[in-house]
Parts: sequence; C-alpha cells; structure tokens
Amino acid sequence: MRIKVVNKSNFPLPSYKTIGAAGMDLYANIDQPIVLKPLDRVLIPTGLYISVPEGYEAQIRARSGMALKHGITLANGIGTIDSDYRGEVGVILVNLSNEEYVINKGDRIAQLVIAKYEKIEFEEVDFLDETERGSGGFGHTGY
Repeated sequence: MRIKVVNKSNFPLPSYKTIGAAGMDLYANIDQPIVLKPLDRVLIPTGLYISVPEGYEAQIRARSGMALKHGITLANGIGTIDSDYRGEVGVILVNLSNEEYVINKGDRIAQLVIAKYEKIEFEEVDFLDETERGSGGFGHTGY
C-alpha cells in the first residue's frame, strides 16, 4: 500500500526498522525542548500530513520503551487518524511518572500503524443470543 505524505519536518519519513515491525516511529518536530512535568500532557507536532485510504485508519501508539522506562504514554490511549483528515499528525503525550521528562527536537515519540477497519450498521433487537460466558465481566474467570 502506498500512502501520500507531505513532510514539513526536517526528519526522514517514518519507516519500518525491522522486517517484522508493525509500527513506524514518529519524530518530535519542535524547535525548543519541551519539559513534560508529572501528569502534564502536551500535543507534539510531527510535521507530517497524510492521506489514508478509505477503509483504513492510521493509529498513533505509544512507544513501549518510553512508557516502561519513563512513564510517557499517549493521553488518548491510541490516537486515530481518519481517512478524511488532512491536518498535521500530532501526538498527545502524557507524563504518568513522578519525574520531569524532556522532549527534544527529533526525539522518537510514538509509532504509526496503518489498520484496516470495517463499517457497520447497528441492528436493534430485544434480546442477544446466549453464550457460555453470558454477562460475566471483568475478572469473572478468576484472573
């Protein structure tokens, strides 16, 4: 699949770093360092503008190393870039640690994953089919 991109940053286009990688790193396109204090959140620009094909979305995901080592993750869990969005790709970072974290120009701040999705229509009914699990919720299996 080919995705059109306008790169207004001074950094290379996202690319897969290994043959089995699902995500591509995004870079902080900032002029000055940003200090992210504990529990602060900030929108970091990437300088990228993309055209995602209809039927697909671009997902912005946290980098596991930043989350584990520094408590830096995405404020919205996974960000979605819809196929009709043409603005700049931004990353909403949050600091869940007790320490300040500095984001520098060119830091790898998130991953971009392209995913296919299905459009659905809800069908309103009075009852759902029965399953073995039924309405058993969180922790119902003891784990």
